[in-house]
Amino acid sequence: MVTINPYQTYQQNSVMTASPQELTLMLYNGCLKFMKLAKRAMADKKIEEKNTNIIKAQNIIQELRSTLKADIEMSAGLEQMYEYMYSRLVEANMKNDVTALEEVEELMTDIRNTWKQAMALMKK
Repeated sequence: MVTINPYQTYQQNSVMTASPQELTLMLYNGCLKFMKLAKRAMADKKIEEKNTNIIKAQNIIQELRSTLKADIEMSAGLEQMYEYMYSRLVEANMKNDVTALEEVEELMTDIRNTWKQAMALMKK
């Protein structure tokens, strides 16, 4: 018999009913979560856990890159920023560089906060 996890059901429903803007915010938040977990794993010398979480953050950045629209002027700048963050995460993973990880975390936090502000303005 399969037990249904209510939290997992809630998460799945949240994703299925979210607007594109909310989904993007979820991606930003997920990326930040995985970077925090990677940083903690680095501090605890848990190399496999660090690697897994950094790869999850990289995958989210790749997903964000795939959502960019070439006909929107701002997309070119975001493309470059995402590429930079991705390469810094690769470096953080290979060199166990917490500074690189924190740099990407700060950049992602800024982008996420800007996105939240834009969403709030659109609701007005």
